[in-house]
Amino acid sequence: MNTPAWRWIVVAFLTVAITWSGLHPFDRLTWSLEVFWVAGAIVGWIGWWRKLPCTSILFVLLAVHATLLIVGGHYTYERVPIGEWVQGWLGRPRNDFDRLGHFLQGFVPALLARELFIRCHVIARRGWRTVAILAFCLAFSAAFELLEFGAARMYGAAADHYLAMQGDVWDTQWDMILCLSGAIAALVLLAPEQDREMNEAQTG
Repeated sequence: MNTPAWRWIVVAFLTVAITWSGLHPFDRLTWSLEVFWVAGAIVGWIGWWRKLPCTSILFVLLAVHATLLIVGGHYTYERVPIGEWVQGWLGRPRNDFDRLGHFLQGFVPALLARELFIRCHVIARRGWRTVAILAFCLAFSAAFELLEFGAARMYGAAADHYLAMQGDVWDTQWDMILCLSGAIAALVLLAPEQDREMNEAQTG
C-alpha cells in the first residue's frame, strides 16, 4: 500500500511543530508529558504503521489532536494565546483550551476505536459496538486522569501546569464529561463518512 504524499507532509509538519514546541517551552515538565505521545506516534508511523489501513478522516483528526497536544505542551493549557483571547472575549473565568483538548480526547479516539473494531471484526452488532466505543473512550479518559494523579504525586507543585485545573475542583469530572461528549459527537457526525471511506477502500 503506497502512502499518499500528503500524509508525509502532515507528518513532516508535526515533526517541525514538535521541534518548535521544544524551543523554550513555558514548562519543560508539561512539554515532556504532552509531547512524548506525539513523538512516539510519529516514530511508530514512520517505522511500522504507515502501511496499515487508515481512513483519511481519521488520519487528519489524529494530526489535529496531535497539533493541539503540541501547542498545549509548549504554552501549557492555561496559557495558550487563542484560549486566552476566547477567555477574554466570552468573559470566562478560565482558559478553555484544556476543555477543547478533552473534548477531542473523546472525539478522535472514538473514531480510532470504531475503525479498529470494524476492520478487525471485534464487534459485529452496531449497538454493542457503540457501547464498547464509548466505554473505551471513558477508560482512555480515566487513564489520563490517573496519569495526572501520578504526576501530581510524583512532582508535587511542579505538575500544576500539567494538571491545568485552574482552580476548578471539578476539573476531573468535567474532563471526563467532555471526553464522553466528544465521543458521542464523533459517532453521530462522522461515522457515515468513515463508513464511506472504508467501503471505498474495500471496493477499490
